[in-house]
Amino acid sequence: MSELITITLLTLAAGSCIPIGGIIASFEHIRPNWLEREFRHFLIALGGGILLGAVAVVLVPEGIASMRGSLLAIPLFLLGGLAFFLIERGLGLRRRETPQLMGMILDYVPEAVALGGLVAINSPVAPLLALLIGIQNLPEGFNAYRELVPQVQYSQVKTLLVMSGLTVIGPIAGLSGYFFLSDQPALLGAVMLFASGGILYLLFQDIAPQARLQRHWGPPLGAVVGFSLALFSKMLVTHS
Repeated sequence: MSELITITLLTLAAGSCIPIGGIIASFEHIRPNWLEREFRHFLIALGGGILLGAVAVVLVPEGIASMRGSLLAIPLFLLGGLAFFLIERGLGLRRRETPQLMGMILDYVPEAVALGGLVAINSPVAPLLALLIGIQNLPEGFNAYRELVPQVQYSQVKTLLVMSGLTVIGPIAGLSGYFFLSDQPALLGAVMLFASGGILYLLFQDIAPQARLQRHWGPPLGAVVGFSLALFSKMLVTHS
């Protein structure tokens, strides 16, 4: 029971940063041009850096460890990038209108699932992952709010209420990870590696727009392949 409470509290705390970011973004009277341009772009880059850190520091190392160093980690990582690419294409116009919001949901769900699994196996990095998710959700919530306001005819309060409703996604995903992955560490590792590939794709497709060509998806997929090559090289040296 204590593990269920831990997962619920960690995921709720991480998810609460979504509406908190929206609340900060709602203060239009504080130099709105600066908020919209400089600070918003800074937070996009900050969120991207945290995402990359979560992948490199937690998800990939823990995923490989859970799979006992299996080279299957490479195709799983690649499959994650390809799957998120296909999901993004399938979402169509709505995906392109609100990339920050949809990107936030797409990376939040698998991270929360992995968090639940890590708590189940008593991993010491579970609180670290929860912290990274929360810090990442703060700038993503800020940018999602600034993105949503021009797109929908909601008041500021209603927009913040919608964003607050997203916090329940975390506990649902985290508890799912706990119940389905607690006694299957290899599957947990596969989920973390799959999520890592997808998150890296989203990072270069939406969060790092300077690395993106309009209506072309080669650069972000290339980033996934490049990271996989580096990962393969490290694992090859480890196995030799």
